[in-house]
Amino acid sequence: MPVNSVAIIGGGVAGFTVARQLRSRGFDGEITMVEPGGLPYDRPPLSKGYLLGTQTLEQIQFEPREWFDENRVKLIEAEAVAVEDSAEALGLSAEAAEDSAGAVAHSAASPGNSQITVRLNNGETLTADRVVLGTGGSARKLPVPGGELEEVLQLRTRTDADLLRESITPGTRVVIVGAGLIGAEIASTLLELGADVTLVEPANPPLLSAVGAVLAEHLHAMHAGKGIDVIHDAPARIELDGPERVVTLIDGTQVRADQVLVGIGITPNTALAERLGLEVNDGVLVDECQRTSNPAIFAVGDAARIRTPEGNLLPRAEHWENAMNSGSRAAAAILGQEPSPAESVHAAAWFWSDRHGVHVEGVGSLVAGHESETQFVHRFNEDGSPQATFLLNPDGTMAGCAAVDGGVTVRAARRIIDQGLVVPPDALADPSVPLRKLARPARKS
Repeated sequence: MPVNSVAIIGGGVAGFTVARQLRSRGFDGEITMVEPGGLPYDRPPLSKGYLLGTQTLEQIQFEPREWFDENRVKLIEAEAVAVEDSAEALGLSAEAAEDSAGAVAHSAASPGNSQITVRLNNGETLTADRVVLGTGGSARKLPVPGGELEEVLQLRTRTDADLLRESITPGTRVVIVGAGLIGAEIASTLLELGADVTLVEPANPPLLSAVGAVLAEHLHAMHAGKGIDVIHDAPARIELDGPERVVTLIDGTQVRADQVLVGIGITPNTALAERLGLEVNDGVLVDECQRTSNPAIFAVGDAARIRTPEGNLLPRAEHWENAMNSGSRAAAAILGQEPSPAESVHAAAWFWSDRHGVHVEGVGSLVAGHESETQFVHRFNEDGSPQATFLLNPDGTMAGCAAVDGGVTVRAARRIIDQGLVVPPDALADPSVPLRKLARPARKS
């Protein structure tokens, strides 16, 4: 049956990309987006320019309201509280419903001509031929006494960023729990705002799996070099003492602060999917086209987790580009089209981050296998500081790369990874050799 209407729940980069891609791919039917926060906006600036005050809300919005009007995307500022459907309503047998979770079986499971119902907290009810769950994730709470206190801040939404910025004046004492990508970004920004920052992080250094040991140590050392107090421990509890927050660490040390912020990752928002009976396992399970176990319902972004045709569950990738690409794959699948190779789940994953005036990028995987099977190669600047780290597979192909202020290097590494090229380790280690030259396949004689 033709698809005449699509409802998108969630206006993050994944949900917004679904709407944009549906229109750019020629879809002329109804598109409705349900987003309680209003016009969709980009989240990465929340810990950077928006928190610092150098970017306005209008500047971080994906598109102005006129875009939604011109592209006939109806934006409803409400929260979806229920999605209703069943395998029987779709005309599927129990076996077909089970098969539809298995990646390649979806094409055989027709959603029929039933519509999905979406109920909103404002009393409205929507119906659509296809529904896309772009419900994202919620900031993970610290699992210790006091971790649930509303005075313990997080940074996930524009409202969170506004609240944090309003609480900061020069000299404000802030304890940040977690020195991963988000924690490091917030620490750097708050330092610029004049705060007195303490980072609490058990790993020394953090981000080993993201950038490798050499870069991780270099990046983590920047905090102390900028005047941030770094404590390698973990909170045992958080308490309020008048206007102060008291963080007691496992070793018994107490750190007093005016504000405490926790940045230790997210928990996928799967409540809607669970109530609907969709398969969930640390995310809504989807195939490589983002279809859930109900072939009329898709899931994208941080809340989705891919199951391969072989039945393997991939880790959720909580990065901006992955969310965007998942939206593109869902839009293509809804229309019976194919995503571009760059949007495939098999393309090398990419991320970026900023801290203390440097830009960090990574692509692929820097998680080493057995030491005898994989090889790390490092490229250094003239001053001895690390420039880039590469991980090579046993066959000499590249598994991953991370670099500091090396966007050109990472883009070239991505081409090397996606093409399966073998690059000599000594050339990778030589800073005089532009990586883009190594990314060109050898010509056949």
